[in-house]
Amino acid sequence: MTRVCIADSFPIVTSGIQSYFQGNSKIEIVAKSNNLESLLRELNAKKIDVLILEIELDGLSSIRDIKSLLKDFPETKIILYTSVSEQMYAPIAIKAGVSAYVSKKAELKELESILIKVVEGTVVLSESIKKNIALLNKGKKADRLFKKLSTREIEVLRYLNDGKKNKEIAQILGLDEKTISTYKLRLLAKLNVTNLVDLLKKAKDLDVI
Repeated sequence: MTRVCIADSFPIVTSGIQSYFQGNSKIEIVAKSNNLESLLRELNAKKIDVLILEIELDGLSSIRDIKSLLKDFPETKIILYTSVSEQMYAPIAIKAGVSAYVSKKAELKELESILIKVVEGTVVLSESIKKNIALLNKGKKADRLFKKLSTREIEVLRYLNDGKKNKEIAQILGLDEKTISTYKLRLLAKLNVTNLVDLLKKAKDLDVI
């Protein structure tokens, strides 16, 4: 029996997934968490084979937190189940060691199929993720640009796109506000623009966000 934990800030998501897998002969939902603190308690207290994790879980501020989970709980495989853009996050998530990246637009039947493959040791990539990685390797203009962006720059860009101010982003990522300003300046330079509106527009035009 594969032991699964679901970590999502919205109870309707965790309850929906738990209901779907109820009575499954191969998969058992043994834990649910709605923030990083409770997730860590569950991971420390129970043997979890697979963690179904929302990137925007309360308390989870960056890809570095996910790297820490993978390092501290090496026997637990992570499936990111999220609505955050694949183009923005999937390549760095897979590089960090995540076993699969699943859009919340996917049917739960697809999530089940991917979960089974992950348990078997497969790293599962959707066709769109495969396409994005292939494009990165071909080095097209947009993808060369994406490749130049660091993990932190991508995270800052994501929060800027969400309408958050420098101070808010600093609090979320646990950084100094001046550091966020520096990342913002780097983004402006790398995308060759002079203001936030043009930065976000160009990032969208190039499918970076």
